[in-house]
Amino acid sequence: MFMGIIRTLFLFTGLLLALSCSCEKNLPEDETDKNPSYRFVFYNVENLFDTINNPDTNDEEFLPEGEKNWDTDKYYDKLEQISGVIKDIGGEQYPLLVGLCEIESRDVLEGLTLATDLKNAPYEIIHKESPDYRGIDVALLYRTDLFRLLNYKTWQVWFPFDTDYSTREVLYACGELPGKDTIHIFVNHWPSRSGGEEETRPKRVFVAELVRSKVDSLLSLDPDARIIITGDFNDEPSDLSLMSGLKAHTSFEDPKNEHLYNLSHYLDRTSSTGSYKYRGDWNMLDQFIVSGSMMDTSGVIYTRKSDVHLFQKDYLLERDDTFMGAKPYRTWLGDFYNGGYSDHLPVFLDIRYKPGN
Repeated sequence: MFMGIIRTLFLFTGLLLALSCSCEKNLPEDETDKNPSYRFVFYNVENLFDTINNPDTNDEEFLPEGEKNWDTDKYYDKLEQISGVIKDIGGEQYPLLVGLCEIESRDVLEGLTLATDLKNAPYEIIHKESPDYRGIDVALLYRTDLFRLLNYKTWQVWFPFDTDYSTREVLYACGELPGKDTIHIFVNHWPSRSGGEEETRPKRVFVAELVRSKVDSLLSLDPDARIIITGDFNDEPSDLSLMSGLKAHTSFEDPKNEHLYNLSHYLDRTSSTGSYKYRGDWNMLDQFIVSGSMMDTSGVIYTRKSDVHLFQKDYLLERDDTFMGAKPYRTWLGDFYNGGYSDHLPVFLDIRYKPGN
């Protein structure tokens, strides 16, 4: 009798422990959101070119004598605009990480981080010139006081079925949060839909498969690797490149470490807009995708589907006289200088951490 009671108590205690672990791993979002966070921003800044001729890039239209009559005043105005957006997204502190695309060179990144209010944050630059036919690249800014860079590299993208076409490289960085954990980051700007969505789809699928192969290599070495993939994918979360090429899941129940999850699918379904507007339709082209391990709330760092956000302040929008409503307040309307920020809205992800760890 006594042994039976002891056995029952033992089993009950084990059950409580199992339930405790299960609950810790799947805490309700309103509880996990109480923890502080680092902020990761991604922003397609729409043709951030300087005014100096670079013989290695196709920048002629962005010279003072070019079609757009681009000049120093407009250039520095745009730097200040982009800086202001990044600072505004950060709120009380500058963002930990800033992924950027449509930047011409390291020179404009140095202008952004040294000649604007961003100079007050200890940002370092990761950038490499890519063979993109328009001369635009991707880049990553990181705060050296909060992120210890361990490694970075880029992968060129060459299409065996279209050897005349060149595009942006994929940027990879690996770093450590102080006393927290290591995260792996991929910054992307996939081929555009110019020429037709269906006609250009194979290019985006090809890049998606390339990124997926790099992710699989990481996971083969560390099945619990914490991975964040961001960028302008020129496709939506439900499109073939993201669903089949990258294999990014859009259901978030019981996440598996070895799987990828497109958090922006959740944002796409809960937002009345998107990050880009084309012919009256909003599209969620700018996204955050994470490995399942990043969604494990029992970890020291983690994120949840409600931690991805679209930044759509009024000053980033203007009236859409053609299709009604609002649209991004862009810098250019063809060759006409519109004076706005970008044709894309920025997105950001909060990476939560547990104080004291």
